[in-house]
Amino acid sequence: MAGRTVVITGASDGIGAAAARELSRQGEEVVVIGRSADKTAAVAAELGAASFTADFARLDDVRELAGQLLARYPRIDVLANNAGGLMGPREGTVDGHEKTFQVNHLAPFLLTMLLADRLAESRATVIATSSVAHRLYSDFDIDDLESRRRYRPELAYGNAKLENILFTRELHKRFHDRGISSAAFHPGVVATSFSAGSQSGLRVMYGSVLNRVILSPAKGADTLVWLATTTPDLDWPSGGYFAKRKPARLKKGVDDPALAAALWDRSSAMVRR
Repeated sequence: MAGRTVVITGASDGIGAAAARELSRQGEEVVVIGRSADKTAAVAAELGAASFTADFARLDDVRELAGQLLARYPRIDVLANNAGGLMGPREGTVDGHEKTFQVNHLAPFLLTMLLADRLAESRATVIATSSVAHRLYSDFDIDDLESRRRYRPELAYGNAKLENILFTRELHKRFHDRGISSAAFHPGVVATSFSAGSQSGLRVMYGSVLNRVILSPAKGADTLVWLATTTPDLDWPSGGYFAKRKPARLKKGVDDPALAAALWDRSSAMVRR
């Protein structure tokens, strides 16, 4: 299966960069996507890979990125929607959306939809980096996707990670017959800079002495690499949520098909021009 085109967002650091290194080592053509031009270019140069920059807090950046990918790659075999993070105080984007929601869910939703035909033609796998935070911190309200009624960094992040799973399940339902397989995964508690912009308790935990016992980015990327290099519906069921290369426990209610469909429809309306 080596030599396929694997697009990884959030690949300038942390889990994404670690996955890019391992997949490149295995012979895949990795495409490195990141927000920081310097960091993204550095990882790409290390691997001899192509790179593109995009800020997921700007949906026009996502649209431009999709156009660049479609123009350059006749096949996209894997799309790893790994970009995301834990934010600070509630902040709106230039598109008018709450930043946590947009960066972690709405932007990857838009990117996947813009690439959907190419992904289907390629019989691609779409992977979402979710988190056990969807069980620990979420209190999902389909009528408050923008966290206007209640906002805490951890709550918004937990809801976004739950949305990643809902999107994965609905993507399977709507596109699996066309050739797209999907999976979400929890990387483990990983020592990365994903919470650097937040002052939440989670940021304190990730930056504390707990870094001595939590996983390295390379270990956190293991399940992503496994999903990217194995065969859907043979090695793992499409539409599932995984941790440590095995199906993982979901929060009660996340398997509600009506909720997944509602999130899809509302997300579609939000990114429609």
